[in-house]
Amino acid sequence: MTAIQEAKAERIITTVPIDEIEEALLNEYRRRIIRCKMVDETMKKKYGMTFQEFESKNVVKEQGFSWQVESDAMEWEHAVEGIRYAEQKLKGISQ
Repeated sequence: MTAIQEAKAERIITTVPIDEIEEALLNEYRRRIIRCKMVDETMKKKYGMTFQEFESKNVVKEQGFSWQVESDAMEWEHAVEGIRYAEQKLKGISQ
């Protein structure tokens, strides 16, 4: 962490009660999980399978690498990874 980042973190910690910081982080990660799960569910309905199945069936190639399928694949992967990441962070904060 740089000196500027340390000073900023110190200023935040001394200004905002730690319980409020923790609650804000918990709420943010919960919000991210909800948003990512919405994308995951939308894609599951659209393609009729999970992301893992989508990948293993190589749907992008099967669909001729169309822009829409490529875009969906990237968005879906980002959502699935976002869920994993946010859940990991929630566990870390909640311990």
